[in-house]
Parts: sequence; structure tokens; C-alpha cells
Amino acid sequence: MAKALSKSQVAAAVAEKNGLTKKQAVEILDSIADLAYKQAKNTFTLPGLGKLVLVNRAARIGRNPATGAQIQIPAKRVVKFRVAKAAKDAILGAK
Repeated sequence: MAKALSKSQVAAAVAEKNGLTKKQAVEILDSIADLAYKQAKNTFTLPGLGKLVLVNRAARIGRNPATGAQIQIPAKRVVKFRVAKAAKDAILGAK
């Protein structure tokens, strides 16, 4: 399996494709990430890729795998990324 691209590799690819410098591409990537962090509570969408959503998880009863004892897992908020249909079709192939 191939290794994931690093941030500098992604920036270099974006810079080459769009005629930018690597520094400009890194600034664009950083600004998108900052915007995503600030807007995640309101749902942040990256068109063609997916969206970041904030989800409330209910409290539940779990089990300690080592001892088998039941434990109470508290409610919490989590961030999830929902992949867009266009991205699924492009990666997996349309059916």
C-alpha cells in the first residue's frame, strides 16, 4: 500500500497544478484548515470531498474487554467527517 502524502507533497502538487509558489499553496492549505476548525460547529463543507459535522453521542454502557465488567461511558461531542457521494464514486467507482 502506498504511503499517504505529506503536507509539503500536497502543497507542491497544488502549487504545480495552479501555477503558485509552494509558500502560497501552504498558506492556502493552512487557511482552509483554520476555517474548518472555526466553522466545524456549524458544519463545514469541502465541496466534492465531504463535510465536518459535530455530533452529540449519548451516554451508554460499555464493557471492559480485559475484565468483562460493565462501565458507564459518558455522553460527549465528537467531530465526524462525512464523505461526499462524488468522492465515493470517484474513489470506488460508480455502480
